[in-house]
Amino acid sequence: MLIECLEVGAFAANCYLVACPETKEAVVIDPGAEGERINNRIVELGLKIKYIINTHGHVDHIGANGEVKEKTGVPLLIHQHDAAMCENPESSLLLFAGGKSKLCPPDRTLKEGDEIKVGSLTLKVLETPGHTRGSICLLVEDALFSGDTIFAGSIGRTDLPGGSYSQIIDSLMNKIVPLPDKTKIYPGHGPATTVEREKAYNPFLQ
Repeated sequence: MLIECLEVGAFAANCYLVACPETKEAVVIDPGAEGERINNRIVELGLKIKYIINTHGHVDHIGANGEVKEKTGVPLLIHQHDAAMCENPESSLLLFAGGKSKLCPPDRTLKEGDEIKVGSLTLKVLETPGHTRGSICLLVEDALFSGDTIFAGSIGRTDLPGGSYSQIIDSLMNKIVPLPDKTKIYPGHGPATTVEREKAYNPFLQ
């Protein structure tokens, strides 16, 4: 599996390009800003993008959806509970961020257990509400793309509309803690980590 991380925008969000090494088929996870840079990197790597996937609907993760979709022409996927945020400047926090991103509606919504095929890779959808109602993680092989559900040493904030501390703790304990210790976590902000490391040192998992 090929994984490229691009830190984008004023909120330093992680956009991931995840590709099958054999076919170069790939997905774009959370194109939050700098759409032209993301598109250029796709070309440089010779990737064949099949989907754009948002882990949740906040602007720092969806802000470049329009630019990337316009260039690639591929479907945009997001959980059903966050789908409306893709077009809503208020709930996506676009208004508060002062941005002028081109929002666009999703082509398909996701739910627990959905599988997205990209070349030889299968991305499995895990519903992990708490940061937003429709937050998801994407599990592929031994990698978890966690959005803003969990970070190295911390978790996503729950004080924004649709957030719930009890829900995010439930998501962590029931969806992430049971994963194999070697599972590498690629979060929406900050450095990568592992399930083993977070179980040992993340205060929210104690």
